[in-house]
Amino acid sequence: MSTIQNLQSFDPFADATKGDDLLPAGTEDYIHIRIQQRNGRKTLTTVQGIADDYDKKKLVKAFKKKFACNGTVIEHPEYGEVIQLQGLKVLSRTPAIIALVVLFLSIVVLMAITLIQTHQKEVLFPGPKYGIVLDAGSSRTTIYVYQWPAEKANNTGVVSQTFKCNVKGSGISNYAENPQDAPKAFEDCMQKVKGHIPVRLHGSTCVYLGATAGMRLLRLQNETAANEILESIENYFESQPFDFRDAQIISGQEEGIYGWITANYLMGNFLQKSLWHMWVHPSGKETTGALDLGGASTQISFAAEEKVGLNTSDIMKVTLYGYEYTLYTHSFQCYGRNEAEKRFLATLLQDYTTETTFTNPCYPQNYITTFTEAQVFGSLCTEDLRPERYNPNNIITFEGTGDPSLCREKVASLFNFSACHDHEACSFDGVYQPRVKGSFVAFAGFYYTANAFNLSGSFSLHTFNLSTWNFCSKNWNQLPVLLPQFDEQYARSYCFSAHYIYHLLVSGYKFTEENWPQIHFKKEVGNSSIAWSLGYMLSLTNQIPAESLLIRLPIKPSAFMGTLAFFAAVALLCLTYLIYLCVLSRNQRRSQHALDNMVDSE
Repeated sequence: MSTIQNLQSFDPFADATKGDDLLPAGTEDYIHIRIQQRNGRKTLTTVQGIADDYDKKKLVKAFKKKFACNGTVIEHPEYGEVIQLQGLKVLSRTPAIIALVVLFLSIVVLMAITLIQTHQKEVLFPGPKYGIVLDAGSSRTTIYVYQWPAEKANNTGVVSQTFKCNVKGSGISNYAENPQDAPKAFEDCMQKVKGHIPVRLHGSTCVYLGATAGMRLLRLQNETAANEILESIENYFESQPFDFRDAQIISGQEEGIYGWITANYLMGNFLQKSLWHMWVHPSGKETTGALDLGGASTQISFAAEEKVGLNTSDIMKVTLYGYEYTLYTHSFQCYGRNEAEKRFLATLLQDYTTETTFTNPCYPQNYITTFTEAQVFGSLCTEDLRPERYNPNNIITFEGTGDPSLCREKVASLFNFSACHDHEACSFDGVYQPRVKGSFVAFAGFYYTANAFNLSGSFSLHTFNLSTWNFCSKNWNQLPVLLPQFDEQYARSYCFSAHYIYHLLVSGYKFTEENWPQIHFKKEVGNSSIAWSLGYMLSLTNQIPAESLLIRLPIKPSAFMGTLAFFAAVALLCLTYLIYLCVLSRNQRRSQHALDNMVDSE
């Protein structure tokens, strides 16, 4: 009994280790206890008989308490009743806690670096782009420097004029006799242009030259000379640091469209800055018509209804900033101010026989000037009016009479209004034109003439006529006082120009006393000149690829991706390990439950 009591009070597992034989003192003769461990399983087996009154469950509980596993009592066929205890060792909670902490920290790090990378990035705009346009007109060449952001709104750049330079001398069409000298006049202005564009951007700055009516006439008269002039210009720009793209003669229709684009762009009809400093298309905004009076041609352009005049080539469709516009545009060659005046002088000489002095009602009183016959009849526009005995070197003298009424009457003969046959949709010379509507911007020669009369912006037709009569009635000696910037070549012709503008706008384009105030005589808007060249540059930005915004990230992309991949891998490993522990724990609980049931059944 004492032996049994000793056995019952004895803890055979107190010092148990793997493979130990535990024989309590004084009990070697009747009991043998061995603990084995295989593949993580600990097994306790009693191979000697145990007294019947021994509490076998107590031995099981002792084993479970020591090794936290389960056991059962079985019958051994040879040794009789045998207690065999086995089970999996309960997993420690420490690895699971560590895995959870590492998983949580990995997720926090992943979220933190992602937020930093996306919300603390710095947007770097790619900087401005520059373009140079040479407006090679009939009387002079003007060089414009334009700038726009490299990223664009709906594929069109927001362009601004940053520099303007008037080339000294006459237009390039006057170099027919010496084409190689045409680009020499550009040098002074081009040196100034280089200073207005960063040196690092010279190579990416595009240069375009557009020649207008002067060269259009020269090409009709002497195509070889026109091509040689353009070739000499191309050779000149090949030696410049800029990206020279093209030197071309643009059509009168293109000149009209580009002028219309310029006027509407500067008036804010295409884009406006919102409260958030973003460029947006103004809703419900009407476009403005454009009136351009050059030296050799004049253009009219305005938005027309699509259903009107679709059978004419003067109806064009233009797309800017993602919007499409239907335009009527027409260019009248030989109706520019200078060529029109030559034609006017030629009509005064129609009775030319042996006389060499003629009166001119449009020249101021007491003004006398001379021309050679070549200066009057050398143009393609006056070629048909040459006298039979044409001598380009003959001298012709004109004396001004300052007669505004006769001047207006004589100027009307420059237009063929009868060709319209009283058709309402016709301007002159039988040219189709829809009825003018809305506001117009009159620039170039229109503005310079009105400005000579101290008129600008919007004013009535009556005011224009009063100013014209007042100016044309002055004698030559009074003009220097009236004109702040006196230049003989222009001062003598302002009276003719005013009467010419009247017939062009009123008798030709059909402006009336009521809608005349809708015409705004302007030279520039803000710091940008109203000229076809700006519209040309805007159109070209549709073809110049936009540059993407540059993003400066707080973490280098390679470091960011490496860090992201590392912590994502750590989080994935921790998650996998925790899933493994959960599955293992579930299997242990099932085994323990089965063993407990077997023990309880005993």
